[in-house]
Formats: sequence, structure tokens, C-alpha cells
Amino acid sequence: MSDNKPSASNNVAEKINEVAGKIYNSIIKKSLPQLKMPLRSLNNVSYKPEVGYFELLGKFKSRTLTASTVKTFAQSLLMMKESKTLVDTDDIATKREIYYISKNWGEARFHEQPESDTVMDDIEAMLMVNREQIGFIPEEKGGDVAGNLVVIDKDPETNAELRIDCTKFGSGSYSVPSSVEHLKFETKANFILAIETAGMYQRLVKHQFWKKSNCILISLGGVPTRACRRFIRRLSDEMKLPVYGFTDGDPYGYLNIYRTLKVGSGNAAHINKFFCVPNAQFFGITPKDIIDYKLPTHPLKDIDIKRVKDGIKNDPFVKAYPAWQKALTEQVQMKKRAEQQALAKHGLNFVISDYLPAKLEDNKTWLP
Repeated sequence: MSDNKPSASNNVAEKINEVAGKIYNSIIKKSLPQLKMPLRSLNNVSYKPEVGYFELLGKFKSRTLTASTVKTFAQSLLMMKESKTLVDTDDIATKREIYYISKNWGEARFHEQPESDTVMDDIEAMLMVNREQIGFIPEEKGGDVAGNLVVIDKDPETNAELRIDCTKFGSGSYSVPSSVEHLKFETKANFILAIETAGMYQRLVKHQFWKKSNCILISLGGVPTRACRRFIRRLSDEMKLPVYGFTDGDPYGYLNIYRTLKVGSGNAAHINKFFCVPNAQFFGITPKDIIDYKLPTHPLKDIDIKRVKDGIKNDPFVKAYPAWQKALTEQVQMKKRAEQQALAKHGLNFVISDYLPAKLEDNKTWLP
């Protein structure tokens, strides 16, 4: 699959000017201006394994300036104005900072950040770019990295090349930056292991699993940020490395964390092709593992069962893979879930000595 890069910032400014020009022309013609954007949901995406990510269908929503939409319409325009300023000055603002900037917008100000985030997502989808391109960055960090990898960055003051050896952080880790397009890589690793929980990641780093298995360890920290996903995607594509997702054995690990890593989300279908890792394979706790390893479990909650049933019925990713349908059905029948740390029942380092080596040797235990 081609790895097209997101468009340059000057194109973002042009897109904002184009939207503003259409609104201006509508006003001059004394017609109601509109903002048009793709509908962001699983109902508006398709998935084909050969493509590798959720693609938009053709459903759009329009925001027309009326008495009932005037506030949201004004918020959209004001946020685009802030974005244009950021792009023109090569600056950034966090999502939280934009929320506070809106306090200067009078009656158009946001009362809660989720309102601000929703409008930001709408603008991103309308312009068909990612939020980092329009100057907005998340507060959360991208992810932690350890193992056989040299990341080549640049000094922000001198522009000199910086070589960052991810084996030289002792008990710490390299942190993925919010923007990763400029990075280059050197590695002789055999694979990338993307790990859900910080605790499991720390155990593997502590005992240098990356050295034993010649791999790169990346902590996802739950649902991976876009920067983390983009980092893994670029690293995988450019270094020709397989990616294995290692999560808890529960619906959230399967259908939120892993699925987002592999194919993206319905909410961000307009940019999934940049931020997903189509060659990822599921390497984590499966319902079969729960039985085979006699793992301690927790009962599935009603919300877990609903998530699974919705996934089997409506999620294009699940519907594309009978193996996932089978595994999820088994979990509902078991009414049990298990965490990565449940492997500690067999010893703190059983995951290193037995579980992961067994997974590496038998790809029949993986899920697509």
C-alpha cells in the first residue's frame, strides 16, 4: 500500500481560504452559507483487507447558517481563523489551549472542551487533513520506544542531525514526538512489538526482551495516539518490519486499541490511510489463550458484551475476518476477559520465558 504523506501546510492555508471564499460569496449573493463535511462514523466507512484501512463512503453532513446553528457556525469559522494564524506563523497550539483561546470569542466561546474538540474534528474532516497539519496538537505524548533502533532527528536550533539510540536509555525510553514526518530510521530489528499497557512494556524493557528477540518495543498506552500510530507505520513501511499488537484479552483491547492501530477509526476515516498499520497482526491474549494458559479472569461486563455484539454486526473490520468473529463469539460464550498481567500467575517473567517465544514460533495463534 502506498504511504502518501499528508499535504504541506501551505495547502492547508489554501483550503481554509477556499472555504472562507465560498462563505463570502454566499453572503454576497444573499444566500445562506454552508459548511460541508464527511459524516464521521462506522456507518460511513468501508473496509477491504487488500486496501488495509477504513475508507470513507459518500455520506456528508452540512452545517447551514441558521438561527439554531449560528453559534456552532461562528465557532467553526473562528477556529479556522486560529488555524490559519498557526499555519502562517509555523506555530502550534494544544487542544486545551484552543479551548481557552475561545474564551475571547464572546458568545461563541466554548463552555466545555468536548465542544471544542468536536468542532476541531469537524474542521479537520472538512479540510481532509489531520489536526496536526492545521496547527493543533494533543496533550498526550506519542508513545515510548526501546530496542534496536536509531531515530535520526534534527536539532531545532542548528538543524544538525541528531542520532538517538533507543538502546541507550537505561531504564527509560525514547518518547515519540507529536510530529514524526521528519524522522529517519536505522535498524536491524526483526519486528515491532506494540504493547497496550505501560506495566507490561516496563517489564519487557527491564529484562531487555528487545535484545533477546532482536525487536523494537513500543508502548501504546491504551488507544495509541496518532503520532504513535504514524511512527509505527513509517517505521514498519520504511524498514520492512512486521508489527505485532500485544493487548489485554478483552473487547476494548481487540476493538478499540488493536483495531484502531491496524485499520483506524470511523471518526477519522478521512486520514486513516496515514495513521493505520495494515500489516499488523494480533499477538495478544486471545480467548483460546485464556483457556490454554488457565489464566485468571474477570467477568465480561454488559457493556463488553454489547461492544462485541455491535462489532460482529456492524464493524466492517470484524465482518471482514471470520477468525475475529469466531474469537469474539467465544469470548461472549465464556463471559470472561483476561489482562496481560494475568500471565504472572505462572511467574513474573513467564511472558518473557514462555508466552512470547511460543507466540513467535506459532503464527497459528495469531489473529489478523
